Amino acid sequence: MTAPALSDAPTFLILGCGFTGTEVARRAIDAGHRVIATTRSAERREELEKLGVDLRVEPALTGDLVRSWMGPNVNVLVAFAPDGHTDAEIAPELSAAGALVYVSTTGVYGATRGHVDESTPVDGAEPRAAQRLEAERCYRDAGAAVVRAAGIYGPGRGLHLRLKSGTFRVPGEGTGVVSRIHVADLAQMILGVFRRAREGERGAIFVAADDTPVPQMEAIAWLCRRLGLPLPAHVPLDLAPSTLRHDRAVDNHRIKSWTGLSLLFPSYREGFEACLADEVVNPLDSAAPRAEKPPGSLPPSE
Repeated sequence: MTAPALSDAPTFLILGCGFTGTEVARRAIDAGHRVIATTRSAERREELEKLGVDLRVEPALTGDLVRSWMGPNVNVLVAFAPDGHTDAEIAPELSAAGALVYVSTTGVYGATRGHVDESTPVDGAEPRAAQRLEAERCYRDAGAAVVRAAGIYGPGRGLHLRLKSGTFRVPGEGTGVVSRIHVADLAQMILGVFRRAREGERGAIFVAADDTPVPQMEAIAWLCRRLGLPLPAHVPLDLAPSTLRHDRAVDNHRIKSWTGLSLLFPSYREGFEACLADEVVNPLDSAAPRAEKPPGSLPPSE
């Protein structure tokens, strides 16, 4: 399909162009869209401008600033973690956008175990989950669709790097089920939600994950065999990071049905193979993820 002329295609405004926002920007530009994006880090200027992003380095977002970018031909993606005040300030201004999507996290399901889908009650008992839910409310009041992502991984970020670095410890017996989403699949899901939102369907909530939630030890053992590493040590479950204590199988049926998409990486096997191949071609400077992590961001549930 021929990409639309730039003058006819919606402009994408990405507020918080970190790991997920960068992949969305890349795909939007490839499809013929202009992309404006914000970051707090001037160090990311070269990387993002090479992609063709019209980058704005902004230490803080304000209502007046965001209002200056608004219009009916602007799609807005909010991809930064809540800080307790910015969401409430800028969300009302975003109601003028042609379409609005907020990237949230399945962390809003808190201590919920087992099957999780859009009908599962949220759990705001943890302060960070409560803050996320308040941010969701702000943007939904402005007409946003919300995409709650499972543990996001991709080139430069994920369990494979933590195993390589030797810092990962298996929480408990490793029997808790983990749901993941490769950043490329999350980006195509987000763009699919934008297409539907511009057709007039706004305000929906989705969970985003791959097709294959598995016990933690399955992915850990597979990666260790693939990388020639010993299995990591275990740590008592109550001493593990809270995001690694979850036991949730996230059901992606609704977002795939709504957007008509098939996943590029339906399981961790295809996804991590792609990460390893990419990192051979584009070696990392260090074992640290290539991502801008805003204050208050939740670590990936790996």
